[in-house]
Amino acid sequence: MTPSSRTLWIRDPLACPVEAAAGGVVVSGARIVEQVPAGGRPRMQPDEIFDASEHVLLPGLVNTHHHFYQTLTRAYSPALNKPLFPWLTTLYDVWAGLDDEQLRVASELAMVELLMSGCTTVADHHYVFSGALRHAIDSQAQAARELGVRAALTRGSMSVGRDAGGLPPQSVVQDEQTILDDSERLIRQYHEREDGAMITVALAPCSPFSVSRDLMHASARLAERHDVRLHTHLAETEDETAYCLRLFGMRPLDYLDDCGWLSSRTWLAHGIHFNDDEIQRLGRAGTGIAHCPSSNMVLGSGLCRTLELEAAGAPVGLAVDGSASNDHSNLAQEMRQALLLGRLRYTPDRVTHQAVIRWATQGSARCLGRTDIGGLEAGQQADLALFRLDGLRFSGAENPLAALLLCGADRADRVMVAGRWRVRDGLPDGVDLDALRGRHETAARRLRQHMRQ
Repeated sequence: MTPSSRTLWIRDPLACPVEAAAGGVVVSGARIVEQVPAGGRPRMQPDEIFDASEHVLLPGLVNTHHHFYQTLTRAYSPALNKPLFPWLTTLYDVWAGLDDEQLRVASELAMVELLMSGCTTVADHHYVFSGALRHAIDSQAQAARELGVRAALTRGSMSVGRDAGGLPPQSVVQDEQTILDDSERLIRQYHEREDGAMITVALAPCSPFSVSRDLMHASARLAERHDVRLHTHLAETEDETAYCLRLFGMRPLDYLDDCGWLSSRTWLAHGIHFNDDEIQRLGRAGTGIAHCPSSNMVLGSGLCRTLELEAAGAPVGLAVDGSASNDHSNLAQEMRQALLLGRLRYTPDRVTHQAVIRWATQGSARCLGRTDIGGLEAGQQADLALFRLDGLRFSGAENPLAALLLCGADRADRVMVAGRWRVRDGLPDGVDLDALRGRHETAARRLRQHMRQ
C-alpha cells in the first residue's frame, strides 16, 4: 500500500493494547482514519484488507536516545567491564577516527535494526566530530529518507577537551561558534515542523562535563529562537554528580536549571540519580526522561526511578542507547529489559507490560514533543508494528500482548511508517542485509585499525 485516497483495514488483530482498536484500524494515506471495535466493521467499505488475526498490533515503537556510530565498536575488548567514565575515555580515542563513510553505514545499520524491531521513529545523539567527519547529520538525514523511517536527529557537541579538564580528546572538540553556526544550518535545512514530520532536529550538547556553561546557555537560546528541542545526558552516574559538585558547586539538575534547560522543551538521557525534590521539579517543568535499561545495566549506572518521574508529570520514554553500551539496537528487546529492571526496583503489579508498551510509544513520543505518533487514535500518523507469535519462544503463551515482552519478541513481521509498509515478512524493503553487514564489518575493522596506526 502507498499513501493515497485508498483505505486499508488492518483487521482483527490477535491482540492490541488499545481496547477501542481491538477490531483493527483503518489507514488512508499517511494517517489512521478509524478505530474498529472488537467484532465491528469500518463505517465505509475499505479498498483493501490485511488479515492481522495472527499478529499483535502495536503503535510503531519510538526510540528516544541512541548513538548510531557506536554500532562500529560493539563488544570492544579494551572497553569491556568498565563503568561510564573509564569506558568513555577508552572509546573516545577510537571514535576520534570516525569518517563520513563509517558514520553513514553505522547509521544505516542502526536504523535498519531499529526498524526491524518494530521501531518507526528513531532518535540519534551524535556529538563526535573528528577532522574526517564533516557531514554527520546530513548523512543521517539522507539515510533516514532512503529507509523511510522518521528520525529525530540531534546536533550534538563537545567543546571542553582533555586540555581543559574534560574527557574527550582535543581532536573531537569543536569551536563553539562553529557548533552554533552548524546547528542553525541544520535546523534551517532539515527541521520539519508540520504534523507528520519525517525529520526533526534538536540541539544536544553531549553532557554538562564536555561543553562549557556558555555553550549550554547559547544552545538554550538558539533552541528557543528556532522552537526546537534540547537533549543531553544527565544524572547517569554518581561520578557525574560528584564531578558537577566539584566543577560547578551544584548538582547536575541545578546546573541544568541554571543554564536555562529545565523546561518542557528538554528531554534527558538516563536520568537515574535524581532525589525526591528533583523529580518533582522535573515533573513540574515537563522535562522528559529517555530510560535506557540495558545500557544502565551494562555500565552498572543504576536504576531509573521511572514510576516516580511519571507520577510527577515527567514524560518517560524508552531508548536502546548506544550500541557500545548496549550492543544492540532492538527496541522490542529493550521493552523486555525495561519490564524486568522495573520489577527489580518496584513490584510486578506496578510495572506491567502495558506500562512498558506505553513508555515505548506514547511516553517516547511525548519526550520528542510529538502528539501525532505513538498511538492508534484516528488522525494520528499510520505508524504501526505487527508481531507474529509463531516462534518456539511463544509456544504455550495464553496472553499474546504480555507474551511480546515476557517471551522476548525481537523482530516485527510487518512495520508501517506514514502509511507505507517498510518491513514485510520480517525484512526491510529495499535493503540487502548481507551487503549492509559486509559494508558495516569493513567499516568497523577500518576504524579499529586506525587505533593501531
